[in-house]
Amino acid sequence: MSRDQTSYLYEFVYHVNMTDLKFAVMGAGFWSRYQIPAWFEVGGVELVAVYNRTVSKAETTAERFDVPKFYGDAEELFRNEDLDFVDIITEVGGHAPLVKLAAKYRVPVICQKPMAGDLETAQAMVDVCEAAGIPFFIHENFRYQTPIRRFKELLSEGTIGDPFRARIQFIHGFPVFENQPFLRTLEKFILTDLGTHILDIARFLFGEPHSLYCQHLRSRDDIAGEDVASVLLRFEDVICYCEMSQSSKTEWGRFPETFIYVEGTQGTLELGPDFWIRSTTGDGTLSRRYPPPRYDWADPDYDVAHASMVPIQEAFVEALRSGVPPETTGKDNLKTLRLVFQSYESAEQNAVIDLTQ
Repeated sequence: MSRDQTSYLYEFVYHVNMTDLKFAVMGAGFWSRYQIPAWFEVGGVELVAVYNRTVSKAETTAERFDVPKFYGDAEELFRNEDLDFVDIITEVGGHAPLVKLAAKYRVPVICQKPMAGDLETAQAMVDVCEAAGIPFFIHENFRYQTPIRRFKELLSEGTIGDPFRARIQFIHGFPVFENQPFLRTLEKFILTDLGTHILDIARFLFGEPHSLYCQHLRSRDDIAGEDVASVLLRFEDVICYCEMSQSSKTEWGRFPETFIYVEGTQGTLELGPDFWIRSTTGDGTLSRRYPPPRYDWADPDYDVAHASMVPIQEAFVEALRSGVPPETTGKDNLKTLRLVFQSYESAEQNAVIDLTQ
C-alpha cells in the first residue's frame, strides 16, 4: 500500500472515531429490510441515503426507515453524500459496479455475499478497493450465528480433543423463491448462494483445505440451477463433509438450521436442531441450548440468520473505527469463493481438486 493510501486510512479511522458513521444502503430488496434495522440495533451509525435502480423502491425503503434521501442514480448519491461507508445489498450482478463506484469516491465498502458471480470479477473488486486504499468487507454472517460461534469456542477449547472428522449440514429448505424469485434463474444456484455460507463455516472451524471433491444435482424442474450439493473437504488433519439442499423441509420451523457434527480424539461435539449443542466424552454427555437473540424487527422464520446480522455489523463498525480488519474481509472471502467455483470444477470433471497448487 502506498504512503498516500496509508495516510488516507489513518485519516479515515481518526474521523470515524469522532462521530457516528454516516452510510448509505445500496439496494432496497428483501435483505435490506433486516440489515437496516440491524444497523440501528448496533448504533453509532446514521443512515443518510438509500439507492435502488428502481427509484420507487428506494423511496419506499427511505420512508419506511425515516431516511432523509433516496436515489435512483448511484453515482449521484456518491457525488452528493459525505459517506463513511456503503452497505451493498443488491443482487449479485449489481455488486461489482457499485464497488467500483465506491472505490472511485474512496468510500469504504461492505458487500453482501456472494461477492461476485465469478472469481475474476471478485478478484477485480478486491483489487480496486486495495488500489483505492479503502476497507472492503463481506457480509458473511453465518459464522456469526450464536450457536456456531459457541461451537467454535468449544472446539478451540479442546472439549473433544483433536478433531479428525466432521459433517456440516444445511439440508432443510424453506420457500426461498417466494421472497427472492431471482434465485430461480441462477444457472449456478446452491453452491453460490448457500455454499458460500457452508464452505465458509468449514474454513472458520478448520482453516484452509488441501483438496475437495464435489457432486451436485437439480431435484426440481422449475429452477435453472442445482439445488442439492455435497462437498468433501480434506484439511491437514480433518476430513469434512459439507451437505446442502434447498429441497427438503423441516418439521420444527420454516427456516432451516445448520447442523454440525465433529469427531475428536476424546469425544464428539454436535450442533443439532433447535440450537442444542451436545458434547460427549469419557466423562459423559453435556447438552446446552444456545438460541439466538430475538429482535422485534426480525422475521421469526429467519431468526438465527437475522440475529447474526447484529454481531457481524458490530464487527464492521469496530473495524472501521479501529482500522483493524474484521474476519470477513474481501481478501479472506475470496478463499471461500474459490472453494465454491472449484466445487463446480470438481463436479464437472468428476475429480478431486488439489488446492495446494
